[in-house]
Amino acid sequence: MQTVIFPLIAFVVGFAVHFIYRMVLDRKDIQLSTNKSHLILKEAESEAEKTVTKAELKAKDLVEKRNNQMNKMVSEKQKELSKIENRLSSKEENLDKKFEKIEKKEVDLKVLEAELEKKDVSLGEKQNELDQTLEIARTKIEEIASMSREAAKDELVNIVENEARHEATRRLKLIEEELNNTAEEKAKNIICLAIQRYAGEYTSEKTQSVVDLPSDDMKGRIIGREGRNIRSLEMRTGVDIIIDDTPETVVISSLNPIRREIARLSLEKLIADGRIHPTRIEEIVEEVEADIQKEIQKAGEDALFDLGLHNMHPELVKHVGMLKYRTSYSQNILNHSVEVGFICGILAAEIGYDIKLARRGGLLHDIGKSVDHEVEGNHVDIGADLVKKYREPADIIDAIAKAHDPQPQGILPLLVQAADAISAARPGARRESYETYVKRIKDIEDIAASFNGVEKCYAIQAGREVRVIVENTNVSDDEAAMLSHEIAKRIESEVAYPGQVKITVIRETRASAIAS
Repeated sequence: MQTVIFPLIAFVVGFAVHFIYRMVLDRKDIQLSTNKSHLILKEAESEAEKTVTKAELKAKDLVEKRNNQMNKMVSEKQKELSKIENRLSSKEENLDKKFEKIEKKEVDLKVLEAELEKKDVSLGEKQNELDQTLEIARTKIEEIASMSREAAKDELVNIVENEARHEATRRLKLIEEELNNTAEEKAKNIICLAIQRYAGEYTSEKTQSVVDLPSDDMKGRIIGREGRNIRSLEMRTGVDIIIDDTPETVVISSLNPIRREIARLSLEKLIADGRIHPTRIEEIVEEVEADIQKEIQKAGEDALFDLGLHNMHPELVKHVGMLKYRTSYSQNILNHSVEVGFICGILAAEIGYDIKLARRGGLLHDIGKSVDHEVEGNHVDIGADLVKKYREPADIIDAIAKAHDPQPQGILPLLVQAADAISAARPGARRESYETYVKRIKDIEDIAASFNGVEKCYAIQAGREVRVIVENTNVSDDEAAMLSHEIAKRIESEVAYPGQVKITVIRETRASAIAS
């Protein structure tokens, strides 16, 4: 029993001692914490006081600065207001002066209106008097001339019309002389320069091609059994093959240069190959057609390369190459188009225009002639539609559409027309058949002879000039100038001709006397 009680008592006493010890320590900690908190509070209060004092000082400084700024702003505003007031006052003074002037002008206008009213009254009276005087004069004139008012009026109108016509022809003559003195010399210099800087080829195109044979025996092989070989070749190429008594020669005839060239090359290949029969003819013609298409593309590319042009649609380049196998008045159109492109570029350089654009317009001006007859319309409209289809510039489309316009608007159409005329009119550029030449000369002379007062007319220089001799009693000098223009307009509208036609009207006055 004692063994149990003593340890229990000892545990209770120990626990009590430990509890009392912990209480003493806790009180000390509490006391220390209280002291520390008092110290922290005092320090915080002192810091707060310092912060408040600093804030008060800053606030006072800010208030002073704000007050100073406000005072400055108020002073500036007051100065501005004073300036505005001065301006307003000066404007008011000016307005007052203007109002005074306006009032004076109103008074003056009223005075002028009164004077004008008086003048209107006097003018009305004078007009009445004048009308009465004119009526009296008219009646007297009618009595003297024994003419009615309508007849006198018609006579006066005729006199005025004749005077106006003579005055118009006189002024037209003066204007022409002035233009000729200033523009003709410069135009001739530019055209001569363009011709000198480009040397083109002479025409040599025709409608027949000749193929040389190694021997006359080859003619029979070309004809074949019962003519099957020559019929097959003609049907496949669309040409006429003429085999006559001319030794060692076969003539190929066709108006289509491409077909004629295909037939010529096919026949030469067949002769070189030696195997001439319908199947072989078919094969050779297909090969030659493919080669011709390549040649057409190459011809178009060479033309663009020669002119320094690029960025053209491949199909349009092909159409340019097809011009190699087209002719106009026996002039090769591709050579003519390249020549026009060069001349057009030279003319453009002389006047400061875009050289590349001018060359492009010159090259494409006859592109409509590359299309076969299956497409309806004239070559100008076809060419304009063609370049529009392949998205050429608007200036090029306009130049092609106006290639034969008698009065084109724009620089490029004028350049293309001038270059086209130079290329077509130079010696050796074109040739035409005898019948066509005679008909053109006769048409020109008939048009000139159809005008009143024309006594004789002669077409000279291959139709490039017309000499018109008029009766001096029926045609005056002024009317002769007008007559030349009227004949030129008729020839332009009714006759197709290359280049230009010059009309010269000759009026001769002779006086004679006999001394006895």
